[in-house]
Amino acid sequence: MSNHSAPQLSQAELETLFKTHLKTGVGKGIKHESGDKHVSGEAQYIDDKLEFPNQLHVYVRTSDYAHAKVTNIDISECLTMPGVVKVVTAKDVPGDLDVGPVLKGDPLLVEELVEYYGQPIVAVAATSHEAALKAAKTIKIDYQPLAPILDVKEALEKEHFVQESHQLKLGDSATALAHAKHRFQGELHIGGQEHFYLETQIASVMPTEDGGMIVYSSTQNPTEVQKLVASVLGISMNKVLVDMRRMGGGFGGKETQAAPIACLCALVAHLTGRPTKMRLPRMEDMTITGKRHPFYARYDVGYDDDGRILALDMDLAGNCGYSPDLSGSIVDRAMFHADNAYFIEHATITGYRCKTNTASNTAYRGFGGPQGMVPTEDIMDAIARKLGKDPLDVRRLNYYGKEDRNITPYHQIVEHNILPEITDELLASSDYYERREAIKAFNATSPILKKGLALTPVKFGISFTNSFLNQAGALIHIYTDGTIHLNHGGTEMGQGLNTKVQQIVAEVFQVETDKIQITATNTEKVPNTSPTAASSGTDLNGKAAQNAALTIKQRLIDFLAGYYRVHPEEIEFRNGQVRVRETYLSFESLIEMAYVNQISLSSTGYYKTPKIYYDRDKARGRPFYYFAYGLACCEVLVDSFTGEYHFTRTDILHDVGATLNPAIDIGQIEGGFIQGMGWLTSEELVWNEQGRLMTSGPASYKIPAIADMPNDLRVALVESRKNPEDTVYHSKAVGEPPFMLGIAAWCAIKDAVASVGNYQYHPDIDAPATPERVLMGIEAIRKQMKNA
Repeated sequence: MSNHSAPQLSQAELETLFKTHLKTGVGKGIKHESGDKHVSGEAQYIDDKLEFPNQLHVYVRTSDYAHAKVTNIDISECLTMPGVVKVVTAKDVPGDLDVGPVLKGDPLLVEELVEYYGQPIVAVAATSHEAALKAAKTIKIDYQPLAPILDVKEALEKEHFVQESHQLKLGDSATALAHAKHRFQGELHIGGQEHFYLETQIASVMPTEDGGMIVYSSTQNPTEVQKLVASVLGISMNKVLVDMRRMGGGFGGKETQAAPIACLCALVAHLTGRPTKMRLPRMEDMTITGKRHPFYARYDVGYDDDGRILALDMDLAGNCGYSPDLSGSIVDRAMFHADNAYFIEHATITGYRCKTNTASNTAYRGFGGPQGMVPTEDIMDAIARKLGKDPLDVRRLNYYGKEDRNITPYHQIVEHNILPEITDELLASSDYYERREAIKAFNATSPILKKGLALTPVKFGISFTNSFLNQAGALIHIYTDGTIHLNHGGTEMGQGLNTKVQQIVAEVFQVETDKIQITATNTEKVPNTSPTAASSGTDLNGKAAQNAALTIKQRLIDFLAGYYRVHPEEIEFRNGQVRVRETYLSFESLIEMAYVNQISLSSTGYYKTPKIYYDRDKARGRPFYYFAYGLACCEVLVDSFTGEYHFTRTDILHDVGATLNPAIDIGQIEGGFIQGMGWLTSEELVWNEQGRLMTSGPASYKIPAIADMPNDLRVALVESRKNPEDTVYHSKAVGEPPFMLGIAAWCAIKDAVASVGNYQYHPDIDAPATPERVLMGIEAIRKQMKNA
């Protein structure tokens, strides 16, 4: 057979090409594989797909109470509304009503007990979204109101939990606290965060001839959607296909909470035999779905004259909402990161999973880690104020060591700690100490405008804390024209996962990425996928794709070795060419030869993360394969009369190991920092006394805009430090760790506020530090000064 798609080159031309390097392989800063489509609007999301004939649209009627019993549902008027085809309640579910991802507690529709304001009770299917919405408003629901619990402190006091508590212990904190020269207690409220993905929750479902479903879902977790759709319908998983090409953002909000939308569509499709679509409008999306867990932290800390922490007793109470969702693992990760970058010889950290009558909170970038770090960073600042030291000096004194002082509260040894040396690098590039002195001088002569500066570290563990999730699969086909089909179990939500996996496969075969067609994540191609979460998308799926590619490559090497009677070591792939001793072949020619000689050109790939374990009964183990490190130095200007502020400069140095794509990595770092900054500054969630979310749209919930960016934002990657662990090309995860760089923004604001009292008092400002809270913190310091 002949290959007409590739030009025929002479041996001299092939030899010349062989000596050049790939333009798009690993380590190259190439653009996102869908970047052009994103910019032009050609990228297709679920709402862009052509509608099916006879397609129905679903809208849900939700609860008007945070806690109540449903005594009656009257749908009679709804059934007469134009366009209405089906009205569905809990009794219409043929299979399992509960769609809890790990533990039970998440009914698809309320059967009797309402547990949060906005909980879906009735689903209306009509010929258009507008018709379904209008019809749903006519449904009459009678309630018997019950007293809700809306405050996390109240839930903690009443031991109103969704799961049992857990505790980490290192040393003897009680004894060490009793003998510490300095000791203080504190508490902190840390707010939640709305995911605010551009594409709201959406699914489109087509029933199949064999009683199954084809599901198009905007989900980070296709296998879970497959499993729950099957469970709700009472059918087997092999009858459900889930297809996911891209999401318009996820940030964790589509790890578990995309499934109910898909399940409602599938339920209607099952009952009517018609294709069905459901798209949540923004207000309904924000009301129905969960957020980042708000946390309440309280602590007792002991330290010495230098500022070294001797002992810490910390309680972390996560506001889980009404059901478990992923709260067990999220509070675990908060506990695992309560140490952040610091060795604490005697530590007791207790995590509580508090139940409140709000929407079930869920995964969000950092997955509890940020909530664990914030109280500890606040402690570092408080110690510095009490001792009259620079907060950075206190932080550096408490860093983990390399040979000693390197065991975490969960008894994992901190290996390959590069934080001390990269701190020195950022100190030099940011001129931290020089700017600190200049800021002190400025504040001394500026009675109204105050500057603040903070440099905070991040040590973030990479791996799913549920160890069985640390696995992935991939599928590669090579066609006879030399082009490659690539599929893996990860999901693309704009973060560039597909681009990186393309580059990995391109590197193995030494071809350019335009030879590789990556296709929608599909449960029929790669089964039993883990969610794309925990920053592990590239670590897992990239390694699985590399495994599949290496399997095929080895077959090709073995074939060539036999065909040309050479040793495998005499065969080299490079820049689209293959050298066999003195003979040069194009990659396309090799593939054609292999096919003719009956060599398999398709392979699955698989990867599981090594070394991971955690003994929950003993509260010790190695929950993380490795740590990613980073630092942010943030400067802010605060108006002490109004509490308003603006960030003037931020310097970031972040560790990604050997970068797979520096352009994408820097983009993730910038985005992560800004999102973290937003969480701790402007993004305030407010519920009223009835448990209704009042900040349910962009008019009242303020994510950072372009004007909120630091005037001067400098981002650099840590250079010449490969990941010592055997990750894909020795890279490190980059999705979540940069989020916690935003803590520097919060600390900088508090540093500026502390200057009002000549740095003698530590500001009491909960997160987020809105201008109102900042002003209250300033007034509190002025009052302390007056009473001193």
